[in-house]
Order: sequence, then C-alpha cells, then structure tokens
Amino acid sequence: MNHPKVTLVGAGPGDPDLLTLKAVKAIGQATVLFVDDLVGEEIVAFAAPGARIVYVGKRGGCESTPQAFIEKLMLAAAKDGENVVRLKGGDPFIFGRGGEEVEHLQAAGVQVEVVNGITAGLAAVTSLGVPLTHRQHAHGVVFVTGHAKPGDSGTDWRLLAATAHSARLTLVIYMGVSGAEHIQSELLTGLPADTPVAVIQNASLPSQRHIATALGRLSADIKLSGLASPSVIVVGNVVGGLAQLAAPPNTQRSA
Repeated sequence: MNHPKVTLVGAGPGDPDLLTLKAVKAIGQATVLFVDDLVGEEIVAFAAPGARIVYVGKRGGCESTPQAFIEKLMLAAAKDGENVVRLKGGDPFIFGRGGEEVEHLQAAGVQVEVVNGITAGLAAVTSLGVPLTHRQHAHGVVFVTGHAKPGDSGTDWRLLAATAHSARLTLVIYMGVSGAEHIQSELLTGLPADTPVAVIQNASLPSQRHIATALGRLSADIKLSGLASPSVIVVGNVVGGLAQLAAPPNTQRSA
C-alpha cells in the first residue's frame, strides 16, 4: 500500500518558461491539483487531461479560501490515494505558507515533497537586469513581507533600515504596496531619502510594469504610476544607475 503523499510545487512568478523540469513533471503526474489564484492557465495546462483542478485562491487583499480548509482538502485527497499537487505561485517556502502546510500534512501522517520555484523577488529584478547582490553595492539580501497577519505588529522597519544601511543589504519587500506610505516613513529613519527603489508589478508576465524611484518618493510615485498588487518593492543601491529603469511611470514592458 502506498503512503499518502502531497507535492508542493512552486509555479514561479508566472512565466511558464521559468518552471523547473521537476515542476512540470510533478504537475503532469498529478491526479488532483490545488491551485493558487496567481498561477496562470499556461502553467495549469501542463496537467494531465484527466486531472481534477481545484482553484483555492490566494491573492493579497481579496477574499481567499481559508488555509485550514485547503489543508483539509489536501489531506482528504492524499488519504483517498490521489496523486496530490499543491500548485503555488513563486516558491512554496518564501511567503507561500508552505511551511504551515508541511507541518499540518506531516502531523497527519502524509509524506510531503517540495519542488522549488523561482520567487517573484528574484524574477522581478532579473527582468530589469538588476542583481540582488553585488560586491560593490550589496553584501546580502533580505526577503521580507510588508503584510502582517492580524494581531501581529509586523516587521520592525526601523531596525531593518538601520541594519540594511550598515550592512549594505538589498531589501526585497513582498505584499508592500498597500502599506508603502508607512514602510517608506519607517525606512527613512535609517536609510537616505535618495536610496534607489524599484517597484515591479506582475514580474515575468507580458503585463509586467515597473517604476524606478528613490525612497523619499516611493509612496507618491506608486500612486502616480497606478501600480498595484502583486508587486515587489526592491530597495538598495543595486537598483541605481541603470538606464532601463529610467522609464517614466506607466511604462509597459513586453515579454
């Protein structure tokens, strides 16, 4: 008798060409897939013709399927003998709640395999020709969420700003657009107002748009550009000095 198993698959930032071979294989072998909202149809199309597709939604700022219910669905399908794939945008272990799902499934006796995907923070800057680390500009990178769960005080932006300044770190902020004004104000306590910033929406997709600005103008330029979620905010000197980032707000980038 086969042990029940679930595979958490990172679908990457959206471009199907950025899927790993292992991800494509896992998607194609699944008999049921639980798919997040940000995963596009071009990626779901790798599923076998007879596979059952269950859309469970997960988009910041919108009504989402409760996490506990998703875990219950996965557990039931795995114990029914299904080949279960949980298809998640980006990477399951970078703000994808993959750790929670692994803990829940393993506690119920279900084996879990994780297939990494390219996270949006990396794909976003790469699409602009920007590195996250650079020997002259950034000695490290911090991935941080701009969205705190209810009852949580969230990130200590002032401490992070001071650390980023002294240690020369790049900050990659997920889910930060709605709180950009607060984040900007707090970061300015430890980072100069002219610190370069890029905001990238829909990373890797034909609809990708971006702005280049400075920390002191971040919130105002986001409003001016009309950029919205899903977007990644990248703060640090690696963003500065690149001609392709000089495009005005509302500039669209073709794939």
